[in-house]
Amino acid sequence: MDEISFSLNREFIELFKLLKVTGLCDSGGMAKHAISQGEVEVDGQIETRKACKIRKGQQVLFGGNTVTVD
Repeated sequence: MDEISFSLNREFIELFKLLKVTGLCDSGGMAKHAISQGEVEVDGQIETRKACKIRKGQQVLFGGNTVTVD
């Protein structure tokens, strides 16, 4: 299990883009598929909206990895 810190330099990032830029998914399509299958949690809740807006202070869990957005 890895802890990944992601520094956000704007108001938000869409969930599928976050999975791609952090390297947890090889492509946006792979990220969208994982989200649609209920494999991604945001702040402890399963998130199925691909373009869910992720903001500073939120945590995303996928594949045993935790991404903390700051």
